[in-house]
Amino acid sequence: MRVFIQTKKWLIVGSFLLAGFSLPLLATAGEQGGLPRLLDLGADKCVPCKMMAPILEKMEQEYAGKMDVHFIDVWKDPDAAKPYGVRLIPTQIFYGTDGQELFRHQGFYGREEILAKWKELGYEFN
Repeated sequence: MRVFIQTKKWLIVGSFLLAGFSLPLLATAGEQGGLPRLLDLGADKCVPCKMMAPILEKMEQEYAGKMDVHFIDVWKDPDAAKPYGVRLIPTQIFYGTDGQELFRHQGFYGREEILAKWKELGYEFN
């Protein structure tokens, strides 16, 4: 099951609270020793996004505890895509264990291509 995860963040400068805003969980990911993360930004009615859904769901189950897989529906929540600068869906963003973006892909991305990219980035999930 693909779940939208969101967390509340506050912008504080000095001792002043300037604004409260919401960002998707992965926009601020980055604990040391965390899991590598694959973020898919798409929509449940986009054809290539629908083709990717079962691939991502299977990977989420198969690699639980080894990799985090998340989905954000940018048509249902357009503000969620803004921090990522998404121009085309689906867009997949690969994050390292330190929360740094390692790679970005636009369009359909098959399971074998995703795993090959992870391997190229230094992560093996077999």
